[in-house]
Amino acid sequence: MARKRPPGTPPPGLPSRDEIKRFVREQPGRVGKREVAREFGLGPEHRADLRDLLKALSAEGNLAPAGHRRFRAPGKLPESMVVQVTGTDPDGDALARPVGWEGDGPPPLVLMAPEPKGKPALAPGERVLARLKPIGPGKYEGRTLKRLTDAPGRVLGVYRPNPVGGGGRIVPTDRRAKAEWTVPPGEDNGAVNGEIVLAAPLPGGGYGLKPAKVVERLGSMGDARSVSLVVIHTHDIPTEFPAAAVAEAGRARGVELGDRTDLRDIPLVTIDGEDARDFDDAVYAEPDGNGFALIVAIADVAHYVQPGSPLDNEAWKRGNSCYFPDRVVPMLPEALSNGWCSLRPNEDRGCLFVRMRIDAGGRKIAHQFGRGIMRSAARLTYEQVQEAHDARTETHLPLAPLYAAFRVLLTAREARGTLDLDLPERKVVLDDQGKVASVQPRPRLDSHRLIEEFMVLANVAAAEELERLHQPCIYRVHAPPSEEKLDNLRQFLRGFDISLPPGNQIHPRDLDRVLKQVAGTDEAMLVNEVMLRSQSQAAYSPDNMGHFGLSLARYAHFTSPIRRYADLLVHRALILGLRLGEGGLKPDEAARFSDTAEHITATERRAALAERDAVDRYLAAHMADKVGAIFAARISGVTRFGLFVTVAGSGASGLVPVASLPDDFWMHDEATQTLNGRNTRIVFRLAQEVEARLAEASPVTGGLVFHIMQGVPNGGRSGRGAPPVRPQAGGKAGTGGRKRPR
Repeated sequence: MARKRPPGTPPPGLPSRDEIKRFVREQPGRVGKREVAREFGLGPEHRADLRDLLKALSAEGNLAPAGHRRFRAPGKLPESMVVQVTGTDPDGDALARPVGWEGDGPPPLVLMAPEPKGKPALAPGERVLARLKPIGPGKYEGRTLKRLTDAPGRVLGVYRPNPVGGGGRIVPTDRRAKAEWTVPPGEDNGAVNGEIVLAAPLPGGGYGLKPAKVVERLGSMGDARSVSLVVIHTHDIPTEFPAAAVAEAGRARGVELGDRTDLRDIPLVTIDGEDARDFDDAVYAEPDGNGFALIVAIADVAHYVQPGSPLDNEAWKRGNSCYFPDRVVPMLPEALSNGWCSLRPNEDRGCLFVRMRIDAGGRKIAHQFGRGIMRSAARLTYEQVQEAHDARTETHLPLAPLYAAFRVLLTAREARGTLDLDLPERKVVLDDQGKVASVQPRPRLDSHRLIEEFMVLANVAAAEELERLHQPCIYRVHAPPSEEKLDNLRQFLRGFDISLPPGNQIHPRDLDRVLKQVAGTDEAMLVNEVMLRSQSQAAYSPDNMGHFGLSLARYAHFTSPIRRYADLLVHRALILGLRLGEGGLKPDEAARFSDTAEHITATERRAALAERDAVDRYLAAHMADKVGAIFAARISGVTRFGLFVTVAGSGASGLVPVASLPDDFWMHDEATQTLNGRNTRIVFRLAQEVEARLAEASPVTGGLVFHIMQGVPNGGRSGRGAPPVRPQAGGKAGTGGRKRPR
């Protein structure tokens, strides 16, 4: 009688299970019996045993099925699959994630190769069939085989019924889409004229418009919520929380004092914008010898969002909150983001805090982190704090020490030399019906800068503390300008007789000195715009490279864990390193820091694109009844296919097609940011003041088209659309924005 083999032992002559798993893991594509047999020198007599062994490894989850009798390593992507673009890397190349990922942990990152010359770049939200090639653990290079932007669930537009015969058309909300879709009779799902719909393509070939059926009705294009809904769907921003995450948030309760530090007698205050929806940081300052003692207290999100929980998985997926003029799409359910993790006045809240001491020159000389319980003494707005300070109003709150500490922190900032760009930022104000009531410049008050300086100092302390503890850290990094961008900037500044120090090792104070040199001049706007374009984008990384713009050797995000996943990870690392109780960083989280950093960088850029897109669409709706009007504007972009202009006051921005310019051969000079007419000698340059007539306004896509009056016969008043309406006065938009540091 044959002796039975122990369970898990391969038949004689076959490689071990570990050897097979290792071989499959190292292969770039799929693997079958033939490849395994060739690798290990197996003959026909091993065929049946090898087939059974491969099936057993697959059933155990040690191999993943990849087609008929083919396998790949678990968690490994096939040679080709559908991926969705989530954002761009610092070089502008597309980053993507596999669609329908079902593996353990976060999905692998796909770095898409640039599109061939002549084809448009891949945009966030776009889906493509890609050929994949492994380039590292959890990373793939992707090359586009076929663009699938119009895959099921991706047709978003406005429904227009046919006058007769039933059915209708869908006008896409994506301004890049060149064609409409046709809706056959009976496939409209009851949609009415002007309604925003989500549609799925139907099978159909031949000539003409592609057919689609309406699968979801999202409301009228004129509804208050329509603009944000369009943007949310366009950029694939998740809005619905899984039931398990909602239930977990609903079970949250207040923290107990226990081993926490009791800060409830300290008059910490929150200072936010009037329209702030959550309050996750509070501040306090008092004189301390020749300097000041500061406390920055942050909501203890890590107490409620445990690693690997449904709440944590959803927070990782979202990466951050998204803010629109009429709503916020939060990273965490409202029970936390607007409840237990919001530092409401006169309510006990758990917090992580840092005590810091600064000297008379604003330099930090000590810091100490802890986990506490606090009670906010007041919910203040920037305007309230500034008015009280300017009027020297007596209050029961310690505002004077906050401003005194802020002034010495500014001294330290100026001493280290930072880059402070002066660029306009707009705030869309909606009325009760969701229409644009006004577009206002965001004020830039000392109260904004006060909070920014306190937050920057706390973020620096967090990065330093994690390094001291030898804990992993998600750094907020900002690389210096590339050599190419620096050369272009030098060439541009020579036109103003402004020079930069030689070499590629530039310091931010060198760039800021240029901004101060042109401040208050007609060239200031232009120089600030070009300076911004010379900068690299900030990102998250487990590897420290410093923050160029802030002129800091190490920097992390610690101060907004309600709305940024990076901050939550920093909290967890501090809790683990300082042994502050439950909710610390887990080993598997730390191992994924590289992938997580790339993912949350992509979600942050997706949110920024979506927020700008929403403002653009609101402004297009606001401008729709002003077609033909002439506006004071500035050129805000120069390209080979035309100009972009921004209207003074409202900040509405649109395209001036090169075809609408006077007849000429137009030459684009990227270094000087100019468009030059070879025959007319007309020159259009970045930040140039112009008069621009609104030619088209599309609330559906958010697109505006302008025609410039300069160089056009009769001021452009004949033969090019509607006659001009009264000019509209403009004004310089202010600067400012959310208080969070870069």
